[in-house]
Amino acid sequence: MTRHLVTLASLLALLALTTGLAFTDLGAGNLAAALGIAGIKALLVALVFMDLASANLRLRLTAAAALYWLGLLLGLTIWVSL
Repeated sequence: MTRHLVTLASLLALLALTTGLAFTDLGAGNLAAALGIAGIKALLVALVFMDLASANLRLRLTAAAALYWLGLLLGLTIWVSL
């Protein structure tokens, strides 16, 4: 239970960081910082709330394959739009 509360507090802190980032001007660094924060939040949710940290190998491989597929589709979308 405390692990969930610590994760919740971390997610709320990252939310505050994202909100503060929206009001700062980092130029091209805004996108990179926002995507980095979003990746950390997604990793926290996947590891703690979806229990991937203690899941069996098949479930972890499925999650990794889904992430790979998402990255492939996003990469191809960006490549075609250039």
